[in-house]
Amino acid sequence: MEKYEEIERSIIKKYRKEIWARFVKAIKEYKLVNDGDKIAVCISGGKDSMLMAKCFQELKKHGKINFDLEFLVMNPGYNEENAKKIEENAQILNIPIKVFSSDIFNVVDNFGGTSPCYLCARMRRGFLYNKAKELGCNKIALGHHFDDVIETILMSILYGAEVKTMMPKLHSDNFEGMELIRPMYYIKEKDILSWTKSNELVFINCACKFTEEINIDENKSKRKEIKELINKYRKINPNVDINIFRSVENINLSTIIGYHDGKIKYNFLDDYDEKKK
Repeated sequence: MEKYEEIERSIIKKYRKEIWARFVKAIKEYKLVNDGDKIAVCISGGKDSMLMAKCFQELKKHGKINFDLEFLVMNPGYNEENAKKIEENAQILNIPIKVFSSDIFNVVDNFGGTSPCYLCARMRRGFLYNKAKELGCNKIALGHHFDDVIETILMSILYGAEVKTMMPKLHSDNFEGMELIRPMYYIKEKDILSWTKSNELVFINCACKFTEEINIDENKSKRKEIKELINKYRKINPNVDINIFRSVENINLSTIIGYHDGKIKYNFLDDYDEKKK
């Protein structure tokens, strides 16, 4: 049995409950993949997107949905070592990647200011949408996992003063007919790490040229701070992560002071007296 076949088998067998079942659950519950779709699986080179690519291959092999895949790798300016590592892992995993280049790292270096990660993420998505559309795709898939989702909820509350999260799918505002999907939505990071270690795989991390040059202190990262906070409360309540997630599935509008849909704002006083009647 080839190495990639052992890796595929581990997803379906050893990690069936933790990875495969949760991947399929997100696909079904949020209707992420439909007959006739052509999906650009966007691979950064990290553990999350590489696992996502393998799960998509298994879904196409074993699932009942008729869809096509492109495995898209954008090189925003990786150093030679990281670029080589991505290609080596793609060969090990038997993922037929298509690599294209951009100058994102250089742009962010010059114009990123105090928010380089935000600018980088926005630019990456635009380049990926554009390339995916060139290839005839109608969707791009990103590898954000369950922990990314709940961390975003808390970050939005504590630092953004609003309740919001990463959505499992979004229509693109700038690329007509294109959609973004997140099929790793239910998969926990600890299980991705366990799968990686079990298969003796080594992936790149952020690999950002900008952070390498100015030596951004990861210990001061807001996301890292929130991750540590959640881990702390897991020791008190093992279900705290599930409860955070369910909080945005179970909002009681009758106890909300105000909300908006991006355009219209609502305040509970708007119809307070009418409801009494």
